[in-house]
Amino acid sequence: MKTLFAIVVFIGLAFESSNLVGQIYDDPNKVDDDYVYQGEYFGELDTAAGLMKIGMQVIALGEGNFKGVGYHGGLPGDGWDGEAPSRSKGSLESGQVTFENDHIVAVLADEKIEFRLSDGTELGAIEKIERTSPTLGKEPPEGAVVLFDGETTDNFVSTKKGQPARMTDDGLLMQGANSNHLFNDCQLHIEFRLPYQPTASGQQRGNSGVYLQGRYEVQMLDSFGLAGEHNECGGIYSIRKPDENMCFPPLTWQTYDIDFVAAKFNDSGEKVSNARLTVKHNGVVIHDDVELPNTTTAAPLKESAEKGYLHLQDHGNPVRYRNIWLVETEEE
Repeated sequence: MKTLFAIVVFIGLAFESSNLVGQIYDDPNKVDDDYVYQGEYFGELDTAAGLMKIGMQVIALGEGNFKGVGYHGGLPGDGWDGEAPSRSKGSLESGQVTFENDHIVAVLADEKIEFRLSDGTELGAIEKIERTSPTLGKEPPEGAVVLFDGETTDNFVSTKKGQPARMTDDGLLMQGANSNHLFNDCQLHIEFRLPYQPTASGQQRGNSGVYLQGRYEVQMLDSFGLAGEHNECGGIYSIRKPDENMCFPPLTWQTYDIDFVAAKFNDSGEKVSNARLTVKHNGVVIHDDVELPNTTTAAPLKESAEKGYLHLQDHGNPVRYRNIWLVETEEE
């Protein structure tokens, strides 16, 4: 049991990252030397207590500094047993990222992390994996309203008045856009890619959000390896944190699949029922029929019986979107 305890302690070292914004990368083909080490790792270690499944998320923090987040049983949404994740720090030297404490040494190189005790006893290795959302590339069903397919931004306008929505040369919608189409109840599919900002942290790290009806925000943020709070990726901003932090590494395509029910009002304009939503992040339910008592603080539209638009927030970070469509489900 000492080995098991040592691994938990090792992965549990606390580390606070920098608040500096630093370099911003929005192209996975143009990144720094640290990026290749960042990602998700999974495998089994041979401990005194027997084989133990371990998941680990490695986050690059710039200039050869890293954070490791360990999960018992697997990774979030795939085997993690729900015990509080534990954290460690590491540094890059001669092509290897080394994490260590008094009992455990772990060395990351060649897309695997090898663990050993301080006396040299080998515990095994876990290997890098790349997960993809099961709804990535999902085709819009018959009757869907296609808002963005990579061909044109005609269905969006910029959040800056009098300007068109922006699209990259490779056909990705840029942040800061409102849909021309207005809607009430709907099922929404959207794919998004967060930038890689290794020295940034908190709300400065790949910040955006998708607002249903321009009123209720599901946050977008590079929260890979974080706790999963209301203001992090998947959170209903200021209302509810996600049940699980399903954020993939930055520059990885991710999905939200959202079932939305708009607030309802009587003929006198009084609200008779709150808006509700269910959110799947990368295929995992993180909010299940959650009631929304009010709009998000920064929402561009006030709550009313009027239809609203899809709002993609601009916080100055190069967040990219593709394959956006919705199916209106409002009952007549």
